[in-house]
Amino acid sequence: MPTRLRQAGIVSRGVAAVIDLTVVGFALGALYVGLILLRLMFNPSTFSFPTLNAVFSTAAMFAVAVFYLTGCWAVSGCTAGAAVMGLRVTGRRGGRVAPVIAVLRAAACVLFPVGLLWAAVDVRRRSLQDIVFGSRVVYVKP
Repeated sequence: MPTRLRQAGIVSRGVAAVIDLTVVGFALGALYVGLILLRLMFNPSTFSFPTLNAVFSTAAMFAVAVFYLTGCWAVSGCTAGAAVMGLRVTGRRGGRVAPVIAVLRAAACVLFPVGLLWAAVDVRRRSLQDIVFGSRVVYVKP
């Protein structure tokens, strides 16, 4: 059990979250371009850019963000932002996060991102999502 790994602080985690938000934004942009190309391919004579409403955009953002975070945390424990900042999300015992916990934690992080701010006041640098799901965000030693 790697208890000597240092818990990540609010600044490192915040920067990683901004990087991850950028990755999700690029993924959504790519999906939108794909939708445009599909419409152009199947209906070139009456092509018009698709108009997306707020409900669809919000649902797509939620789905892409949860899928991205879940996949990264369940497979390696590192998102792109975490890799840049040298962080890893681990379970209670220091191993990978279980897939079910990864899905629930990802949904909680997307729905309640303000929970990250709790890491600034918690003595053990845990966000509210870490407390609820028993995860830890630690610095990875080289």
